[in-house]
Amino acid sequence: MNIFSKSFTLTKRALGVLLTLSGVIGFAAILAVDLLDMGREGGIGPAQRIALGLCAALTLLGLTLIPLGKAEA
Repeated sequence: MNIFSKSFTLTKRALGVLLTLSGVIGFAAILAVDLLDMGREGGIGPAQRIALGLCAALTLLGLTLIPLGKAEA
């Protein structure tokens, strides 16, 4: 599987895994930034809530693609 070949195509399973990992890592990163910034008051703001929602949606989209298997994306 050479990703630099002209005939390479991404499968739905691989795309689902990439989207799921991106969503989970993004969600964790947003929460980590909020938890590690303890000197600031206010908690999770509106922009962070939107970003958390988008990361959750990205994760759910990725999870729905994984069972589709080897079909081309």
